[in-house]
Amino acid sequence: MAKEAKYKMSSARLEELKKELQHLQTVREKEVAEQLKEARSFGDLSENSEYDEAKTEQGKLYSRKAELIDLIENAEIVEATGNIDTIGIGSNISVRDAEDGSVENYQIVGSQEADPSQNRISDDSPFGKGLLGHKAGDTVVIEAPVGKLEFEIISIE
Repeated sequence: MAKEAKYKMSSARLEELKKELQHLQTVREKEVAEQLKEARSFGDLSENSEYDEAKTEQGKLYSRKAELIDLIENAEIVEATGNIDTIGIGSNISVRDAEDGSVENYQIVGSQEADPSQNRISDDSPFGKGLLGHKAGDTVVIEAPVGKLEFEIISIE
């Protein structure tokens, strides 16, 4: 049997997923069931766009529920290590781009919490993997689709 994938996330993210699943199972399922019931009342299902829409919505709901159940059952809780000497999950870091000198701040998080628009970088991304285990003052070269990128780690919190 294949080994189940583990999804790294904080306990706070796991709680968010559980709340979303609870909402889908209680509130959203009833809403979709009501949509289906109403659409059926319109008669001929073969030419009933409301019914088709409701069935599509039901499919999305079931798909999201299955995804959430998988994430919750295979969650691997990781918390900030508390070690501010080296970069790990939960670390807040400042890096300087060696090419243009710009400084950026990032937080290294599990893949389920990544949000590049909020500077939350996954530990599974090339950038995140390249930074893990390094210390302030280190220069890191990261292989990216655009080529090699070089960064100096300014600080770790």
